[in-house]
Amino acid sequence: MAVKQDNAGRPAVLRRMPIEDIADGSGEGLQRTLGLWQLTAIGIGGIIGAGIFALAGEVANGTAGPAVLISFLIAGVASAAAAFAYAEFAGMIPKAGSAYTYGYAVLGELAAWFIGWDLLLEYTAIVAVVAIGISGYVGFLVDQIGLDLPVWMLGAPGTGAGHKVDLFAALLCLLIAFLLNRGIKSAARFESAVVGLKVLIVLIVVVVGFFYVDTGNYQPFFPFGAGGAVTGAATVFFAVFGYDAMSTAAEESKDAQKHMPKAIVYSLAISMVLYVLACLVLTGMQNYTEINPESGFATAFASVGLPGLASLIAGGAIVGILTVMFTFMLGVTRVWFSMSRDGLLPRWFAKTHPVRKVPTRVTWIVGIASAVIAGVMPIEEAAELTNIGILLAFIVVSLAVIVLRYRRPELSRTFRCPGMPVVPIIGIAFSVWLISFLSPTTWIRFGLWFLIGLIIYFAYSRRHSLLNRETSPVRSE
Repeated sequence: MAVKQDNAGRPAVLRRMPIEDIADGSGEGLQRTLGLWQLTAIGIGGIIGAGIFALAGEVANGTAGPAVLISFLIAGVASAAAAFAYAEFAGMIPKAGSAYTYGYAVLGELAAWFIGWDLLLEYTAIVAVVAIGISGYVGFLVDQIGLDLPVWMLGAPGTGAGHKVDLFAALLCLLIAFLLNRGIKSAARFESAVVGLKVLIVLIVVVVGFFYVDTGNYQPFFPFGAGGAVTGAATVFFAVFGYDAMSTAAEESKDAQKHMPKAIVYSLAISMVLYVLACLVLTGMQNYTEINPESGFATAFASVGLPGLASLIAGGAIVGILTVMFTFMLGVTRVWFSMSRDGLLPRWFAKTHPVRKVPTRVTWIVGIASAVIAGVMPIEEAAELTNIGILLAFIVVSLAVIVLRYRRPELSRTFRCPGMPVVPIIGIAFSVWLISFLSPTTWIRFGLWFLIGLIIYFAYSRRHSLLNRETSPVRSE
């Protein structure tokens, strides 16, 4: 690829990848096979999972009461502010990489590097955390049917007497890596089928649960005050993103400029409707003080004499959360692929399978890395790795869409973020507010990862970047 000479005199850390060059692409490419509804299914798969099957009950019981509905609406509005920014970029830049690629085009190489570097850790950690969560459900169901499994394989060290490794969680990570390596078309079929089953289960929960709603359970609606609903929004916010990881699949969409913005908006809208309906049913079936914070819906249906449906919901929780693993492993592998193709990481990682056209090398590396984290790290420690990078990505994308709208107003945009610049600023403000809730331990770990990334960038990435050709005496095509 011949990089356009629009970075003359600009320091290396500030040089930007011209949008025209990103659209043209270079080197290894991915196979464009995904349609609108497959993309939407991947987005829904990343959004709906722990939010309905775990967080709704936890927040209702201890933070917001029936106002958990308001918590989800606040989080949804804040997430939508960032989603609109993602949708505008997705319509302009139909390439893998999401926030990393958008940041490269607008804010410069160093900013893009750190967003990509952060997402490699955050997305991998999310895969591991979700795997650990599913493993708990699997272990419960195995125990229910009377199987006596060795204690050493049932959890990470320190999580129980005799625990050596969470074998279920590790194997789940490797299973998702295997599915992704079969090719995006077959993997997306699996994801779409599982997401369809998950949505069906949620609809069954809503429809059946509606007949057991007691409106008296909605009183008082704000038992912890309005502040409880706002605090709950900070908790459930992490259940209303997923479209960001889905947007990394832009290069595998048949018509990314048209379909990606729609898929982002559709996936968030459908998920929010299901969240609202589910919250109404959950807090209507039981008083908020009686809701089980870990398995709210299953225990709610068991309490009204429907144990069979409760078991179905438990199984649905496993299926539903599995799709989250798929979406975020897809996301991390595409970010890594993009960074390698741009020269910021060794191009060896950008090699794709000659037939399936998927980055098999990075997919297996991520699968193994997430399996190790899931197998030996307690869920609380793994979860702490998942927050800060996503929020920083939201800030970068929301800021970048404002900058680019005024810097390059003539660019063709198939989707335009509404309410410019107010809507993206809302996304930035909410993300900064949530970052303020993060623990000192999270900041220390982020600082160490940041330092490692800084060393790698100046030791390797700055010199090997494709954009370094601009300042070289001889430029190659």
